[in-house]
Amino acid sequence: MTADIGTLSAAALSAAYAAGALSPVEATAAALDRIRRFDGAVNAYCVVDDAGALAAARASEARWRRGEPLSPVDGVPSSIKDLTMVKGLPLRKGSFTTGDAPSAADAPFTARMREAGAVILGKTTTPEFGWKGVTDSPLTGVTRNPWNTGRTSGGSSGGAAAAAALNMGVLHQGSDAGGSIRIPCGFCGVFGIKPSFGWVPQWPASAMTTLSHLGPIARTVRDAALMLNAVARPDDRDSYAGTGFPADWTAFLDRPLEGLRVAYSPTLGYATVRPDVRRAVDAAVKVLEDLGATVRLADPGFADPLDPFNTLWHAGAAKILEGIPEAERARMDPALVKIAEDGAATPMVRYMQALDVRAAVAETMALFHRDHDVLVTPMLPLTAFAAGRNVPDDGEDWVCWTPFTYPFNMTQQPAASVPCGFGDDGLPVGLHVVAAKWRDDLVMRVSAAFEAACPQPFPEAPVTPA
Repeated sequence: MTADIGTLSAAALSAAYAAGALSPVEATAAALDRIRRFDGAVNAYCVVDDAGALAAARASEARWRRGEPLSPVDGVPSSIKDLTMVKGLPLRKGSFTTGDAPSAADAPFTARMREAGAVILGKTTTPEFGWKGVTDSPLTGVTRNPWNTGRTSGGSSGGAAAAAALNMGVLHQGSDAGGSIRIPCGFCGVFGIKPSFGWVPQWPASAMTTLSHLGPIARTVRDAALMLNAVARPDDRDSYAGTGFPADWTAFLDRPLEGLRVAYSPTLGYATVRPDVRRAVDAAVKVLEDLGATVRLADPGFADPLDPFNTLWHAGAAKILEGIPEAERARMDPALVKIAEDGAATPMVRYMQALDVRAAVAETMALFHRDHDVLVTPMLPLTAFAAGRNVPDDGEDWVCWTPFTYPFNMTQQPAASVPCGFGDDGLPVGLHVVAAKWRDDLVMRVSAAFEAACPQPFPEAPVTPA
């Protein structure tokens, strides 16, 4: 191999393993080396399991030599977010209130990755209990953006996105209950998809219940599809799991965009977007048109559902705090405690009214997609702001700066972030691609077509401002 092993995609690694040109042990050693070299600057990993990863890589190497790999991602270095159980590793969730005893079982996502032969390098950082759109926690500190370590990586899957940008591992698990896959992908310049709710099983259930989706974060759309082939399968422990699972997520990737009806909503009718971000997204939408899609400006037609979303979100936070003794809460993120207390005081009728709004937004989008195959928007209205802050200004509510994400958790639709350029500050901008529920194929098709037409660079190493 002439390329740096540590920069290779899952698809390239799989081809090299099959040809006998590279070993999973070599690829895993390269990933661990990149973690040693880069992670001190970004803090993407909270646990690295060198011994376990190398043992899994040796087992994978033996399978490839016998010509019996378990899947195309057999031997591919991967990570799991520290909201998800990995047998033998602790589940800390970014909190001092959790114990450091190793998990006794794998969550479904982890189990499916192991069954596919993937090498689990360790666990990536999250804000405390994954509660906000940036990644810092009392337990693990601040996770930083590889493009500028003075800026946030986003969250709550900020560790996974930072790791993906630097290829500290190739396949990374994220979770998204209000934007937590797409936000850090937008800020860090990598691809991530929140699949339709029900495709990827989740157990134990998230405190955010049916808002929460699990999905992949990777440098390329194809790598994410390979990961979904492994994990988007039913599990009896998740009663919400869907049926009729896609047989092969890579089958969607090479279809042309001719005839596809794309709606472009620059603001969803209510957001304020920074001009340089708008320019980058406008240019990306023009590429879709050049690729054959029929594009027209159209807003979906719902009002900003921020308040109803917060009602649901704060109730989930209250559920998290319910089992934590009062004395321990002083060690927690105070902003999490504050919204949990609000959630605990929320009248049931207000919660039920929020569910009504959720249903109405879902209905609006279902009708919208009768006339539009795909909706595209900016991923975020700004680029990454200062690390260690919840908001870019003096506000308190993190959701206020991510207006394009949470509506599509309420509707359970598939939605992806595709890197599409850079702002005036040199930081990544993302294109947000949304389709009707269960039409993940359209999201992947548009994302892959744009990626092929406009491939984006990745940082060679973390960039520390002077």
